[in-house]
Amino acid sequence: MTVLGSNAPMDGDHDPATAGVPCRRIPDGALEPADPTPGMSRRMAEHSDGMWTGTVDTEPGAVTAWHHHGEHETTLYIVSGTFRLESGPGGADVIEARAGDFIRVPAGAIHRESNPGDEASRAVVVRCGSGAPTVNVPGPAGE
Repeated sequence: MTVLGSNAPMDGDHDPATAGVPCRRIPDGALEPADPTPGMSRRMAEHSDGMWTGTVDTEPGAVTAWHHHGEHETTLYIVSGTFRLESGPGGADVIEARAGDFIRVPAGAIHRESNPGDEASRAVVVRCGSGAPTVNVPGPAGE
């Protein structure tokens, strides 16, 4: 058997209170609807102090409402479909991602997503921060 990470430093500096806490699986059926924004469907796997994890699905042709994620830094991994994100002043900065791509959304960045493709898109979302994980707003930055 190959031991992955065997070249990683081993300094023993860890929290003994959490060292024995087992890893766990959160099955798909356990995800709960969360943080509604028109045009998308979010499902939460877990929300604990400092971290929110879950998925987001966007139907073909859908465009979400403008929103931001407060003090949360957000990383998305695109599992399937096409994921377009508009941000910046007037929403003029546009990126498009496909399966296998990551998207980074800075804390407080006002944005909206859309799905220009012909199949539903799905992304895995991890947010780190505090406060409300989603804040819907009337329009893009600078308006």
